[in-house]
Amino acid sequence: MADFTLHTIETAPEASRGLLANSQKAYGMVPGLHAVMAEAPGLLEGYGRLHELFAASSLDDEETTVVWQTINVEHGCHYCVPAHTAIAKMMKVDDAITEALRKETPLPSPRLEALRAFTLAVVRERGLVDDAVVQTFLDAGFTRRNVLEVILGLSQKVMSNYTNHLANTPIDDPFKQFAWSKPELVTPEA
Repeated sequence: MADFTLHTIETAPEASRGLLANSQKAYGMVPGLHAVMAEAPGLLEGYGRLHELFAASSLDDEETTVVWQTINVEHGCHYCVPAHTAIAKMMKVDDAITEALRKETPLPSPRLEALRAFTLAVVRERGLVDDAVVQTFLDAGFTRRNVLEVILGLSQKVMSNYTNHLANTPIDDPFKQFAWSKPELVTPEA
């Protein structure tokens, strides 16, 4: 695996320094993900902007968490699952939702389960989602705008999940208590 630098404000390319300073101010630290992304200023800036746009979508905090964590878990992101567990706690999202997402067990409401199912369909089918699946999502009370907002959330998560896979980004100290790994598929013995 290639070695990636965990940049500081001082070591980052000039175009990333202000972005890392903003991260330091917002989070009280430079998250490891941002430190890695700083190598490519456009990636760091784009990720931050997509984060802002998705956080401001019409989805509420529970729904935003469902989209983020569904994608993180599906992609097996060792960094983002713990980070978004901490973020969900800060957002006051019910721990039962977070645990169900982390363990891939049923969510406490049919509406949130419909959101997870639709998000998984978008990820797994690469957007080529069957009309019946879209209609089931709409029938659960979501809108066409929400369909497109799931794509926005996915776009953000592809940037972070793939960066973390390639860089093997170390988990930041505040997130270590929420460490997670995707259970390996167990094949039945013959």
